Amino acid sequence: MTGELIALLDAAHDGMIAIDDSGRITLFNSAAERLTGIPADAALGTLASETIPNSRLHIVLQTGVPELNQVQSLGASEIITNRVPVLAKDGRLAAAIAVFRDVTEVRDLAAQVTNLKEVQTLLEAVISATQDAISVVDADGTGILINPAYTRLTGLSEAEVIGKPADVDIAEGESMHLRVLQTRQAVRNVKMKVGPKRRDVIVNVAPIMVSATLRGSVAVIHDVSEMRSLSDELDRARQRIRKLEAKYTFADIIGNSLPMTTAVETARRAAQTKATVLLRGESGCGKELFAHAIHNASERRSNQFVRVNCAAISESLLESELFGYVEGAFSGARKGGKKGLFEEAMYGTIFLDEIAELSPGTQAKLLRALQEREIVPVGGTSALTVDVRVIAATHVNLERAITDGRFREDLYYRLNVLPIVIPPLRYRTEDFEPLVAMMIERFNHDYGRSVQSVTKDALALLQSYQWPGNVRELENVIGRGMMKMAFQEAVMESRHIDLPDLRGFETVGRPAEQSGSFDLATAVRQAESNVIRNALQSAADNKTEAARLLGISIRTLYYKLDKLGLPFH
Repeated sequence: MTGELIALLDAAHDGMIAIDDSGRITLFNSAAERLTGIPADAALGTLASETIPNSRLHIVLQTGVPELNQVQSLGASEIITNRVPVLAKDGRLAAAIAVFRDVTEVRDLAAQVTNLKEVQTLLEAVISATQDAISVVDADGTGILINPAYTRLTGLSEAEVIGKPADVDIAEGESMHLRVLQTRQAVRNVKMKVGPKRRDVIVNVAPIMVSATLRGSVAVIHDVSEMRSLSDELDRARQRIRKLEAKYTFADIIGNSLPMTTAVETARRAAQTKATVLLRGESGCGKELFAHAIHNASERRSNQFVRVNCAAISESLLESELFGYVEGAFSGARKGGKKGLFEEAMYGTIFLDEIAELSPGTQAKLLRALQEREIVPVGGTSALTVDVRVIAATHVNLERAITDGRFREDLYYRLNVLPIVIPPLRYRTEDFEPLVAMMIERFNHDYGRSVQSVTKDALALLQSYQWPGNVRELENVIGRGMMKMAFQEAVMESRHIDLPDLRGFETVGRPAEQSGSFDLATAVRQAESNVIRNALQSAADNKTEAARLLGISIRTLYYKLDKLGLPFH
């Protein structure tokens, strides 16, 4: 063979072996060396049947029958081979040749093709299944892929988008695909209108980079109208929930004591008027219960009852929550603005709990709402007339707050039209028995118990305590007591009741012995007063530090200062 032919055969990727009519190897190219591991010099001129034990070239030479696409073991590898006879001009069998390659390579190539197809199929399925509209363009800005969600949103079919310029779907605004292809920078939350229906959308577009080469861009499109619909539905649900909050009536107020019956009668009369009501009383005494009952006994009971905890909403948000805002009032304001809670409560009742926590600015706007029956949304210039019954509540001494400059005097007089003082639990000792009975019945249902009553000793123990947390604290004590009871016990005894530990008076001056009195209420009051005085002295009259030393909130500290008659300054 010529040198050029030998070089050509050695360059082939497939192995080639040829034998002459005597069965000796006459061709053994470089690929055959690589696949068999036998040097060409050691193979040429030898019998193929001896040099390559599993070769069938000599059989093909003998029979003249070709063997095609045969799989054969070759050492640790498998090959796929074609063996064919070579005929001379006179028709006799002159030679045989085998062409073969490593079947592992073929299998790897087939697996890669299969994997690529599977990945492509998976990606197409994911893109088709996603609820977000997706469109993809190539590096020239020509549409190459959209999903069904895109068609539903824009109203454009594949025929109208695939192969068309990137801006074919734009009804208002510029194509973000083209911007991204020009700048190679992603864009986010761009508002525009798309499709023949001019749907309001927000788009996020990112470049597709493959090995630092720009191959196109992908856009994810969100339907703004759907977001707005969901937001409106959430607002409607919140309104329904607020309306359902007015679930108590005067029948739910337990108590036959004179202070309580007086408060209830005053509240019943207030319910028949449109006047603003101010509920006053300590924390946990039932101010919200009274607010619900007044609303449900009034002519406004079929309309909204909106509860607002003025202490639970940050000062920066409270004004916009109460009075609403107009579009563009501040960064992040919803398009079209938002109704405030006063508007939501139109023709109904708004219950402003913890009214003393309002900032001076919000107090001024509330004064206008009460005085003029008008509100001005944040960022707005025109007033809106509102027809809303206001019930306010506080445990703070408002008169002292006015003196301290923390509460507006004119707002106080607007709120204090119909004041109702709800008595603390310690002034209602004759109400303990029905209250405890009601709580036991409720906890029986909640805990799956069957407690029937409390002993006289247990009731007397409850009546001896001062109950700074009032009915709310009594509920906690009764609930804990029932959990301590054995399942078969039906009567709650003194041993089941855990009241706050009253020991340790010696550390604050042994007030009971100094006074020569064994009155428990007086002893507790003196002990609490002395502990607070000591904490204030240790904190150099810093209220925040004193509250930290006592392990209570600053609001609780002010409440106790007011209750015990201690100076605020």
